[in-house]
Amino acid sequence: MPLDPELVPLLEQVNALPPMSLGSAVEGRDRFRQMSVAAQALSPRVEVGAVEDVEVPGAEGPLAGRIYRPERPSPTSTLLFIHGGGFVIGDIASYDSQCRILCREVHATVLALEYRLAPEDPFPAAVEDAIAACEWTLSHVGALGADATRVVVAGDSAGGNLAAVVSQALRGSVPGLAAQLLLYPVTDFSSERPSHEETADGLFLTRDDMSWFEAHYLGDADPREDPRVSPLAGDLSGLPPAIVVTAEMDPLRDDGEAYADALEAAGVAVVRHRFDGLVHGFFAMGAFSSTVQVAIDEICGDLGRMLE
Repeated sequence: MPLDPELVPLLEQVNALPPMSLGSAVEGRDRFRQMSVAAQALSPRVEVGAVEDVEVPGAEGPLAGRIYRPERPSPTSTLLFIHGGGFVIGDIASYDSQCRILCREVHATVLALEYRLAPEDPFPAAVEDAIAACEWTLSHVGALGADATRVVVAGDSAGGNLAAVVSQALRGSVPGLAAQLLLYPVTDFSSERPSHEETADGLFLTRDDMSWFEAHYLGDADPREDPRVSPLAGDLSGLPPAIVVTAEMDPLRDDGEAYADALEAAGVAVVRHRFDGLVHGFFAMGAFSSTVQVAIDEICGDLGRMLE
């Protein structure tokens, strides 16, 4: 299926920028933040009940967090959202619109997390922060005004990787996770898959970008077989139900689909979607494409039903 034509103008602007892989991590963060905030400014703001900046305990100190509360009163489900950005870029401001959508459409209290980024803090810093933040979330559901039986860990891209790792690390915890939402996640650093080459030039994420992210995140180590890096290599039995979302024109398409296959083989309940004509990062593009908006509505509807 061809690229969604409504996304062409946006992607032309993105692809006109210098490649991420040609700059430093700091330059990449600044450019991504400016691009994300500018795109959000062009979109109708999704209103929620309240927004509060907080600190959340990480593995080695406090982390920035932001709580989004829905307009309707509690109890609500609770969703820990772990942002993407290749473990190198991304922050709360860049993912504000996605968190607002999840808060409003899923009727969830959303906690957005800023974990430590590479290369200053390479693997396993982000993993350790994500686990610590999820443990804190599970133990503070009451203070969040939410239902302890409906806690979700969610993330996109690198955040999807971390959400999958967190689900494995906290398997069997009490209270535990009710679901995992994995948006176009990276799940396997140890294998090459067809989509890596089929979409190597990318439309929002390129192969060069992926290599740049990987070099910063893994550094001089070679832990590609470690399940905390490649969750596909882990024990997937007994995990919470998952929604796994992929995009046809995304280098990470096959990573997500391989993970969905493996979850199903391990007996985990999976709702899976491949959205044709869409690209990596599409969950942030609803204001630019009616096709994307339909996909967002479907994802949020699936998660809401999973938590009923």
